Amino acid sequence: MANEKSGANLPRILVVDDETAIQRFLRTALSTGEFSLHHAESGHEALAAAATVRPDVILLDLGLPDLDGIEVIRRVREWSQVPIIVLSVREREDDKVEALDAGADDYLTKPFGVTELVARIRVALRRSLQQAPEPVYRVGGLEVDLSRRRVLTGGSEVQLTPTEYELLRLLVTHAGKVLTHRQILSQIWGVAYLEQPHVLRVNISNLRHKLEDDPSRPRYILTEPGVGYRLRADS
Repeated sequence: MANEKSGANLPRILVVDDETAIQRFLRTALSTGEFSLHHAESGHEALAAAATVRPDVILLDLGLPDLDGIEVIRRVREWSQVPIIVLSVREREDDKVEALDAGADDYLTKPFGVTELVARIRVALRRSLQQAPEPVYRVGGLEVDLSRRRVLTGGSEVQLTPTEYELLRLLVTHAGKVLTHRQILSQIWGVAYLEQPHVLRVNISNLRHKLEDDPSRPRYILTEPGVGYRLRADS
């Protein structure tokens, strides 16, 4: 897995394809400064990258050396709604229907034009933003502005790690609702971490130390014993 181009504020595109020629073509087509490119050459690499890179769009070839692309789509859909655009030589209608039924958002048959590919990526990004409204969460002295990626306590900005921010963002979008340990682990770290609850406990502890006046008696991030966590919703 390789990071072809970095950019903190650029949409992250995960390219999943094991063909060298296609890799070069996509690298050239998408290295325009508009996207941050990441690459995986197998299904297992793709699943790991989907959890760690947290891409905004996945470009997925179906003919991978270890897992069929359809299986990759199904596994990603177990925990993520990231837009998936299939890029495949398979032209049969049944193949397209199977990919879309598995959870793909779009399907392009190889060969395809650069202009069309970029246009479809932009459409996928727009749809994703429309489906995920960015609220501002306020309770007590805590304010989380998801549209601006800002977290404040008592009016002062708090610096969070990317993982801490994604964890807080998940809690904010479900404020007042209990999220189970497994739900949080699958959403933030991926299904490979479902049996590693200590990872979640450590990050919750870190968040509380940054957000709570008294981390041992939290006011915002509340524990539901044996179940999970809930972000306080009332003021």
